Amino acid sequence: MKIDLPKKVREILDVIEESGHEAYVVGGCVRDSILGRQPEDWDITTSAKPEEVKALFRRTIDTGIAHGTVTVMMGDDGFEVTTYRVDGKYEDGRHPSEVLFTPNLKEDLRRRDFTINAMAYNEKNGLVDLYNGVYDLKYKNIRCVGNADERFDEDALRILRAVRFAAQLDFGIERETYAAICRHAENLRKVSSERIQVEIVKLLTSPNPEKWLDLYDTGITRVIMPEFDVAMDTPQNSMHHMYNVGEHTIHALLACRPDRILRLTMLLHDLGKPAARVTDNRGYDHFPGHAEISEQIAGKILKRLKFDNYTIATVTKLIKYHDYRPDPEPVAVRHALNTIGEELFPLFLEVQWADNSAKSEFGLEDKFDRVQAVCDVYEKIIADGDCVKLSDLAINGDDLLAMGVKGKEIGRILRTALDYVIEHPEKNEHDVLMKFAEREK
Repeated sequence: MKIDLPKKVREILDVIEESGHEAYVVGGCVRDSILGRQPEDWDITTSAKPEEVKALFRRTIDTGIAHGTVTVMMGDDGFEVTTYRVDGKYEDGRHPSEVLFTPNLKEDLRRRDFTINAMAYNEKNGLVDLYNGVYDLKYKNIRCVGNADERFDEDALRILRAVRFAAQLDFGIERETYAAICRHAENLRKVSSERIQVEIVKLLTSPNPEKWLDLYDTGITRVIMPEFDVAMDTPQNSMHHMYNVGEHTIHALLACRPDRILRLTMLLHDLGKPAARVTDNRGYDHFPGHAEISEQIAGKILKRLKFDNYTIATVTKLIKYHDYRPDPEPVAVRHALNTIGEELFPLFLEVQWADNSAKSEFGLEDKFDRVQAVCDVYEKIIADGDCVKLSDLAINGDDLLAMGVKGKEIGRILRTALDYVIEHPEKNEHDVLMKFAEREK
């Protein structure tokens, strides 16, 4: 098997090998190359110790030198070069207590997580595949290297990574590995929220977000997002639905493009339904106020998982308004644009489309027609340049100050003028609005 290595990678391997050491590309770049995918990074493993690697290259960075990793700079590109190593005992379920360097490639590969990530390659020796990674790539298996219980005991994050890789590659999880995930899911409590967040986002934005159900089936969501487990136990006895809340969520994820904000929104958009559910005397379920409850729950989850403030604000706002249905009329859509914001409005429409896609056939055509009609009106509003926010107004605070308006009255008059212009877009002219403001003083 031949892998086409980038020129700079070949140069690094050649320099290390010419100095009398071994060097291979390793891990994900080998896996992706065999699968015909473009690797994002090219990681290199070597028998040379970090100080020996540093002596061979003009520019290096001590990325993780205590763990044997040096970044070799080739022009503007950096390549991580890591010494063969054997990890000591994992005392906290995440990190080895010590790292020991070894001259043996086999020892280095044996400590890795999954067989598909435990292959190495160089042009002299070809592919080194000691744990049948090629077999598992061929048959689309995620399988631990060696004993699965030991691998997950060493590093609990591997439990989540197994499902994430399955989602990204559209693979299944080998039986013993799957069983070990179920046995060790509780170990994820030892993993930092930041690391869990990264894996969640990669899974959600993969081509197979429905693999989120594997997190539920294995008991992982019980640890990292128990609110989803409650959603899976919540029926929706309604003509508008054919799935329980959790299943509806999965189908909504499948109905939207793999955008980080959209997928997070669809994952969390209905988690308030269990608390909002009421059943009428006919046996039909209703969920009054569920959008606001979902907004609050989503905010708590995103904060718990250490998401940034922009993501929290954006996702929770989309959730708050995901059930908001403006009439497909210019005035109503302009008000909706002002409420939701121009930046978020296209995402709001995508959220509504995905939400409808996960519902029953009852009235579905009308639901899609309404969203499309709102979209058509929105596009005309944008094309016409209608005013939908304060910064679009033909007057501003300085104009009102010059008129003698002070303090909070400036904001009140500007907001009143904006409401007036949203109703009458043709009135967004400086002279017209100055007269309007004079009357409002």
